[in-house]
Amino acid sequence: MIVTVLLTLVVAQTWLQERLKIRLRQRLTHVLLDLWLKPNRAYQLGLTGKAAAQPDQRLQEDCRLFAEFTAELGAGMLQALLLLVSFVGVLWTLSSYARFEFYGQEVVIPGYMVWVAIAYAAIGSGLTWLVGRPLIRLNTERYAREADLRFAVVRVNESAESVALYNGELDERRNLDEFVDAVLKATRRLSGALARLTWITSGYGWLAIVVPILAAAPGYFSGTLSLGEMMMVVGAFNQVQAALRYFVDNFPKIADWRSAVLRVASFRHAALDLDEAIAHNQCIEVQLHPEGWLTFEGLSIALSDGSILIEDATAEIRPGERVLIQGASGSGKSTLFRAIAGLWPWGRGVIRVPAPEQIMFLPQRPYLPLGNLRAAVSYPAAPDTFDEATVEAALERCGLGEFADALDRRERWDQTLSLGQQQRIAFARLLLHKPQWVFMDEATSALDDESQASMLSVFTRELAGASVLSIGHRTELEAFHTRTLHIRKTDEGAVLLARRPQEEPPLFASWVHWLHRRLVP
Repeated sequence: MIVTVLLTLVVAQTWLQERLKIRLRQRLTHVLLDLWLKPNRAYQLGLTGKAAAQPDQRLQEDCRLFAEFTAELGAGMLQALLLLVSFVGVLWTLSSYARFEFYGQEVVIPGYMVWVAIAYAAIGSGLTWLVGRPLIRLNTERYAREADLRFAVVRVNESAESVALYNGELDERRNLDEFVDAVLKATRRLSGALARLTWITSGYGWLAIVVPILAAAPGYFSGTLSLGEMMMVVGAFNQVQAALRYFVDNFPKIADWRSAVLRVASFRHAALDLDEAIAHNQCIEVQLHPEGWLTFEGLSIALSDGSILIEDATAEIRPGERVLIQGASGSGKSTLFRAIAGLWPWGRGVIRVPAPEQIMFLPQRPYLPLGNLRAAVSYPAAPDTFDEATVEAALERCGLGEFADALDRRERWDQTLSLGQQQRIAFARLLLHKPQWVFMDEATSALDDESQASMLSVFTRELAGASVLSIGHRTELEAFHTRTLHIRKTDEGAVLLARRPQEEPPLFASWVHWLHRRLVP
């Protein structure tokens, strides 16, 4: 019967501890995900520096370590507390047997052996903290280097085709060796610190055998304490000491836990302080336009170091217009695209935008979520938002009819599809969501002229009333837009200029416009 009860208690303790780990990890992970995936937050955090770096490590490994160590250390601390409560009274009572003679007078110190145990534990804990404190920093450094190595390996794996085409395997091996060496260096430093700490923890354990005997010896030699009574005192002392030495025995795990806490806390603080950090600098205001237009009012866009990229731009784009923005590489076109989306706050001025539900952005490389092709085409809506026939028709219209039977197939579609096919997927999304405003950044760069004409023709057919702001280099794009804005670099920063009415489009662009009229009725 007793065995059954004890076994039940052990199983219950294990179950409760594991459930606590799950609940802690669930709660912490959800809190951090909510902070990280607020609108524009994930992108902006990536620009803030090391405090918010390696979100995969913080959200997966650090949350796991925090949850597991918190549950294990908490359970151990509770056991130590129960052990201390159980035996400290016994040791206090037995301490009355330890009497001393001082100048012929018998001296009794109430709870003498309890105070000895507390003093010994305090000295051992203090030495453990002094010697083991670097473990917190070294664990943090090791986790950071492990995250760097994992990121480097994943990056090579994601770019395996390009690496193979360049025959860059040897160079990638050299680069990865640097990350491996950094991990090994951090691990060696950690192992050295653990070895130094072992001098304290092991020495503390060995001395704990001798200390109670030495503490009780005066009473034994004075004859006030028998051998049996001394053994009882030593036994109770060892039980109390087993509880009080919890910090010493578990300090490596405590340091590991503290490191995980610091990394999680720094990531959380970076996410919470992002808005305040942006507010301290001059920032671009993104506001809703009362009439649903897109306007730039005194817009200046700066880099994160404060240097001006675009200076004092003012423009107005009304519903139904199709406007092309062109300029030299590095003139700030893509940064303007991010500023319109609210991703780039650095600068000053005002951008007034239509309602968010009327807008869809098409970057150069579309994002394809993990899952089946239906989820990729429907994104950001749920996969079951659109019926089968509608999705298949969108794929057929965008030249992807051969994938109609693969809608429910789960693959890494960002690797299976070429960039041109991914850009067609983005136009299929337009047909499904039917936004009133479309912002494109080199959204047809991977398409040939005929495919580009086919995709852009959605703005003269299915989405004839949509407003378009397009960023691109190719001259052929001018034929599909009603007007063009140029970003021109100056010494003070790039400026946004409209094409003068008297300027004629290049001959090649006119030819493409004639071809477009022939191809698209």
